[in-house]
Amino acid sequence: MTETQYLKNLEVPTEKIDVVLDTDACNEVDDQFAISYMLKSSHKLNVKGICAAPFLNDRSISPKEGMDKSYDEILKLLTLAGKENLKEFVFKGSETYLSDEETFVNSEAADFIADLANEYSSEKPLYIVAIGAITNVASAILKNPLVKENCVVVWLGGHGTHMPLPASEFNMQQDIAAARVVFGCGVPLVQLPCFGIVDHFAASKYELEHWLKGKNALCDYLCENTVKEAESYASGKPWTRIIWDVTAIGWLLNENSRFMADTLILSPIPEYDHTYSFDEKRHKIRYVYQIYRDNLFEDLYEALLR
Repeated sequence: MTETQYLKNLEVPTEKIDVVLDTDACNEVDDQFAISYMLKSSHKLNVKGICAAPFLNDRSISPKEGMDKSYDEILKLLTLAGKENLKEFVFKGSETYLSDEETFVNSEAADFIADLANEYSSEKPLYIVAIGAITNVASAILKNPLVKENCVVVWLGGHGTHMPLPASEFNMQQDIAAARVVFGCGVPLVQLPCFGIVDHFAASKYELEHWLKGKNALCDYLCENTVKEAESYASGKPWTRIIWDVTAIGWLLNENSRFMADTLILSPIPEYDHTYSFDEKRHKIRYVYQIYRDNLFEDLYEALLR
């Protein structure tokens, strides 16, 4: 890929594009919004597949169980959204994280991405949106180097570069080896950092109920699922809930910077001590540094009512 084409692929696409979503859909409540936003944005996004990513927290006893639960949650969302025709394009992902930076983890998802990348080119790339641990994507890159030539990766992962431990973010710290593969391989990469940038994208119970409650089955599920989760730890308090993952889909729809602002930076190096290091010889990535919260929520709510 030429430098000119590489930089072009780091710009918001202006035409309808093919997209694969890689999601830890059962990890919390935000992935469900991102999946729904993508499905309801068919004027711009042609969904080629959805991959289940592993996760490990208090909702799973292992990365495998997290991935399996995410797979089931994806299928549930497709039913609610009336997109059952896409169920055959949902793939189970990695059951473990990378053991090192050279060895991929076999999975349906990694195979799907690696094979699908062969149908694209740097001039007409496939867009891979990742909103969980990036194990599946890194494995696909290690399986097929053409992924880094023929694809663009948009990842919600890591914290802002100004934060003291930017690689301690949940998605990134689960699989630092995978993050190092993706940040180091030269694939066109768009990073949406969590703390310090995307954490501005939050909504309250009253806003969610006003815009979503009673509108349709999908909206009811998104609203009820989010309110129930937040009320489990903040009942009676003035809470807001960050809907992180929507912003990754939002970048693909960010014509004229209407939803967020970004810039080019040298690709950080995620370290195993949860810091970043930098090297002036590194390639550039696209880095989102500001979210226009109200504009993006307005478009999200409008999309969910379609």
